[in-house]
Amino acid sequence: MDTKKIIDEALKVLNAGGLLLYPTDTVWGLGCDASDPEAVAKIFALKKREDSKSLVLLASDLDMVARYVKEIPEMAVQLVEVNNQPMTVIYPGAIASSRPEEGQKPLKSKHLLAYNTVAADGTVGIRIPMMDFCVSLVKRFGRPIVSTSANISGEPTPKNFGEISLSIKDGVDYIVDPELEKTSTGKSSSIIKVGLDASIEIIRK
Repeated sequence: MDTKKIIDEALKVLNAGGLLLYPTDTVWGLGCDASDPEAVAKIFALKKREDSKSLVLLASDLDMVARYVKEIPEMAVQLVEVNNQPMTVIYPGAIASSRPEEGQKPLKSKHLLAYNTVAADGTVGIRIPMMDFCVSLVKRFGRPIVSTSANISGEPTPKNFGEISLSIKDGVDYIVDPELEKTSTGKSSSIIKVGLDASIEIIRK
């Protein structure tokens, strides 16, 4: 298995506004360029999910996170530094594009998260994955990618490649080699919301 070749193919799809199906440190994810609102809209359509719901993103490190949120709470830095299990942090103050007026084309800029990745309160959930493949992919891409579970909204989250529905597999532009799922936990990450006032809310253990 040539991981570099797999990443090269995945990058072509991301850069073209396409969708990936790929293993993460937790469960299989549907991915796209998190700065491309039209690519993100395809994910919502494939999952049959309302676009008012925010999405989890992957970043390679805290430096990348810092480029897409106005300020990283000190508490979030401490959590990321001591964490040894997959953890998604919900950060305040996402730096994102604005929802377009009706009939207008949405803005895409690699310096802004797509407006449809962000919650109504301006927060965004980002995980720094504990999996070499994902870190390498995001680092080479140079900006965050979407990582939402590979299921139709409302259906169970698949724990492995064999549980992913055919409609999801058929709806993406590239499927990463399932051999790479060997380092996935098969279970969703914890989710912790952190505020600039050092508040912490555990959304999912």
